Formats: sequence, C-alpha cells, structure tokens
Amino acid sequence: MSPVKAVLFDRDGTLVEDVPHNADPDRVRPVDGAREALALLREHGIRTGVVTDQPGVARGLLTDADVRRVNHRVDELLGPFDVFAVCSHDPDDGCGCRRPQPGMLLWAGGRICTGPAELVVVGATAADAEAARRAGAHGILVPNGRTRPEETTRADHVAPDLLTAVRAVLDGPPKGRVLVDERPIRQAFTADPGPGGHTGHA
Repeated sequence: MSPVKAVLFDRDGTLVEDVPHNADPDRVRPVDGAREALALLREHGIRTGVVTDQPGVARGLLTDADVRRVNHRVDELLGPFDVFAVCSHDPDDGCGCRRPQPGMLLWAGGRICTGPAELVVVGATAADAEAARRAGAHGILVPNGRTRPEETTRADHVAPDLLTAVRAVLDGPPKGRVLVDERPIRQAFTADPGPGGHTGHA
C-alpha cells in the first residue's frame, strides 16, 4: 500500500480541457491520459478528488447549480471521485479556500480522512503548487499551454503529463524535481500504445 492515501486534481486544465467559467456539461472534455491515470490510482487503492476555483459564481457568470452540473459530468466521465471541493469566491474576497490559500485542500483531505503528509495535489499553476506547500501536502505541477515558464521553474515537482505524475506517487510521495516515467525502459518503448496513445498499464 502506498504511503500516499489520496490525490487531489485541479479540474480545469488538468483533468479536463480548460473552458473558462464553463456552465455547460456538454463542453467537458477529459485531457489525454486522464482516464488511465485515475484508473491506475484506483487500482492501487488511492483515493481521488477534484478541486476547482470558480470565481464566475461570485461575478454572476454562472451559478452554483451550473458548477454542480459540470462537476457531475466530470464524475460521469472520469469518476467515481471521493470528494469534490469548490471555491466560488472572487479573488478579491480574501477567502481562505481559493488557491494559493490551503483551505480547500485541507477541507477536501479532511472529508476523505487524509492528512497533508499523505496527500498529493496535481495542478497546472503556481497557485496549485503553493497551496499544496502551505497545506503541508505534496504538489506536482503538470504544465499546460497556460502555465508560465517561471511557474514551472519554481515548482518543487514537475511532470510532463498526468500519467507520469501518477506513476511517480504509486510507491510514495514524489521524489526529485523533474519526474519521469518509471516504467521499465523496454516496456515504455516496445508496448503498443494503441489508438489512444497509451497502454493504460504501468
């Protein structure tokens, strides 16, 4: 059993394609490798959760019900998740839950009885990494097209994709700054990736 008990994923831009202030469940599209990465964690008995900042609620661009419907669609496509956590405040509200504040991560960990030392947070921004650090959890940055170079430079741990991030924590918290695919070299280069581009197995 891995010392890591749970992995929390940022929703937009990490698990699913980033659609700003998305209120339409039909626009939810998982990113490449998301299904395989989540399946791998669940196979190893590691809980999974989703965290998401939705300031559009505070700005009147979408409703709490819209967020719930989109989260339900994420759960249909990639679940079942053990916990969903949402911050619906505006950045100027000064709340303790919006990242880089740690409140949402600590709340989500508490809901699934996971202490910070046993928790890994995967996201695409410096705010995700900083929130993990403030919570006492382990943060992994998986850059996307909107991640700034300086965010990648400052991150404690960086992985090129979700599958690499997940494989890096199956035996414990991440080690090293730049995480690599830990599959045996022969398997990594000879396995047939199939039409989806991934084997789906470690």
